[in-house]
Amino acid sequence: MNKQRGFSLIELLIVVAIILVIAAIAIPNMVRAKIMANEASAVAGMRTIFTAEEAYDAQSWNNPTAVGFSSQLSDLGNANCNPPTLNSACLLDDNIANATSSAHPKSGYFYTYKPITAGTKNTDFSLNADPILRGSSGVRSFYSDTSGVIRYNVSANAQPTDPPLQ
Repeated sequence: MNKQRGFSLIELLIVVAIILVIAAIAIPNMVRAKIMANEASAVAGMRTIFTAEEAYDAQSWNNPTAVGFSSQLSDLGNANCNPPTLNSACLLDDNIANATSSAHPKSGYFYTYKPITAGTKNTDFSLNADPILRGSSGVRSFYSDTSGVIRYNVSANAQPTDPPLQ
């Protein structure tokens, strides 16, 4: 009697085919879950930046040389915080404060911050969060300003006229 050891080629092909079918079902769901996580992180980052901007503005409320909101997003960071200054306010983690280009993203998104100046004071700001690669790292772009309302756009950079998040 000849005893068989191992698996036949057909059995191995069937196992590989089953694994490929499972992977074909699971990988798109994993990519969608990652995109949703990146978008949630971007929205949370925008809320954090908004809160930091409000605190930055409030810190210098009674100061006659008050600048209002920050001049750039990195001013809210914590590079050198002993003591906090206008250029290093210790209000944001440096990962968010420096995520201003696709070279230094935060969870697949980068932020564009623009102060709006009246005289010598930054009285308003606009903030965008855009995916590094639309469709891969995120689908939606987000916009916010001093109102704190976060708006989104699926096909282009978000604007003040886009619908708000629900």
